[in-house]
Amino acid sequence: MNQPSLRQLIDAGEGVVKADRIIRGGQLVNVCTGEIYPADVAITGDRIAATGDVAAYEGPDTEIVDATGKYLTPGLIDGHLHLECSKLSVTMFADAAVRYGTTSVISGLDQFLVVAGLDGVREALREADASPMKIFWGAPFKTPYTLPETTVGFSFGPDEHAETQEWAECFGVWETVAEFVLNRDEKVLRALELAHRNRLPIFGCAPMAAPTTINALSAAGVRLDHESYTAEEALLKLRAGMSLLIRESSVAHFMNENVRTVTEFGAQSRRVGFCTDDMHVADILREGHLDKLVRMAIKAGVKPVEAIQMATLNCAEMYRIDHLVGSITPGRYADVLVVDSPESFQVERVFARGELVAEGGRTLDAPVAPERSAALSPAFQVAPVTADSIGVRAEGDSADVLVVEMDRTVPFVRKGVPMTLPVVDGTVRADTDRDALYVTVSERYGKNDGATVTAMINGFGLRSGAIASSAAPDDNNIICVGADRADIALAVNHLSEHGGGQVVVENGEIKEFLPLPVAGIVADLAPEEMAAAEDRLEAAARALGCELPSAFGFLIFLEITAIPEYAVTDLGVVNYHTQDVVDILDPAAAPVAN
Repeated sequence: MNQPSLRQLIDAGEGVVKADRIIRGGQLVNVCTGEIYPADVAITGDRIAATGDVAAYEGPDTEIVDATGKYLTPGLIDGHLHLECSKLSVTMFADAAVRYGTTSVISGLDQFLVVAGLDGVREALREADASPMKIFWGAPFKTPYTLPETTVGFSFGPDEHAETQEWAECFGVWETVAEFVLNRDEKVLRALELAHRNRLPIFGCAPMAAPTTINALSAAGVRLDHESYTAEEALLKLRAGMSLLIRESSVAHFMNENVRTVTEFGAQSRRVGFCTDDMHVADILREGHLDKLVRMAIKAGVKPVEAIQMATLNCAEMYRIDHLVGSITPGRYADVLVVDSPESFQVERVFARGELVAEGGRTLDAPVAPERSAALSPAFQVAPVTADSIGVRAEGDSADVLVVEMDRTVPFVRKGVPMTLPVVDGTVRADTDRDALYVTVSERYGKNDGATVTAMINGFGLRSGAIASSAAPDDNNIICVGADRADIALAVNHLSEHGGGQVVVENGEIKEFLPLPVAGIVADLAPEEMAAAEDRLEAAARALGCELPSAFGFLIFLEITAIPEYAVTDLGVVNYHTQDVVDILDPAAAPVAN
């Protein structure tokens, strides 16, 4: 990020150097004091020079922007975002989010990291610097996040922390999963100790946390958390000294639940912020981004100025970046939104780094992606898959199997259900009448011979065909759910041969295919093109029988072991509680179904 010298900032603040631009006639929403009052804003370079009466800052070449009758707020900050889950590259995601007022995001770029290493992260950060959206990077607490460790392209540990925590671009330790702290994982504890020494904040991840877990995390120095499934859990984290990020993503809808900490339980809002975590671009284009969360909070009963604070200054303060963003005050980046009113919060114009970048819900300049290096174009090394290679080996005519079951009431959560399934030619077979389908994970990096493992899953509802994705946190191996083994083989092989993507297959035919050539996880598509592709993929999955709210939204998270109760990885089925691979044919793991 551009960092003017201290002398330049002082010269701009004193008006020695005249403003490049003055936004005149608006009502300033001062998130530092909670006031709204008439004030002009002087911008010099990419920073705020002054607010209020700025006549002394006007020069002969100063551009005047008329904001009469409008309100001025800081640019919005997404407090926790896996932007790769949008399947858009940094450039294209910025184009989607900035038009709705999001000018800064906090991200670990962890999906780029596990595929392309530190070179991939550096490349993504350079890409952000050329866009109107800033990325404040947190070094992931470790990679892979999985327990036990799955196969990834790049592992990140204490040695990498020692290097990257010295980077100017590093603003903390990202996504510290609770289980690793509770396990006293030596590598993770070393990373956190380095963060304490370097005075960097530690960002947490503790879904459905018990009180003792919350206490342990706070004692370890975890500063904030974005994973609360109930308002009561969120309140416990606030009481334990953490800051709270309320998540409202494309699949995990927790705003209305967690905002109750403020509207019902009376917690002060100043230590509460917002995040989207994972967003489908179609949802952004239909409903907005952080601006949507502001409106939701206001509708739930939060005062408008407090809701704007939650999307700006609160987030900046919890991440210790409020000297750079989060308020319209001297020295901060000139990220200014022109909105119709605090109550309705419709973003009309967006200034980022001092430049007008969006107006009327559209960016002014078409995004142009940079050239991609070899680091972000690694080849897939999956061993060719055949129909006969897919399946759980078993003896007899039937087998009692632990089937991973999607919980339709709680986003992402997977339980286990015992089922007696047919065995044909030594292989457990799918039973579409009972929604018992195949789920496979194919290791893409060639470190485990590019092998494919098979388990069984319930909840996707496919009557035929298969769906697959190479964008699948936390390791981005190819995940596939299907009713037909030949279609699964076609789906996996197609993604491997074409450098990654998402695909729907039926009866030996590719029904829909979205290429994701950048690291096998994102694409340089315009947001509107990506939204159309997402809609086509979801429609094709529904045509196969899937009734989940988002077939691919639920598919891609199956490999995450930090979500209860079961995950499916390239090692097999993992039990969240025991943190090991289970034998799904073990009678103790899969008792006979009724």
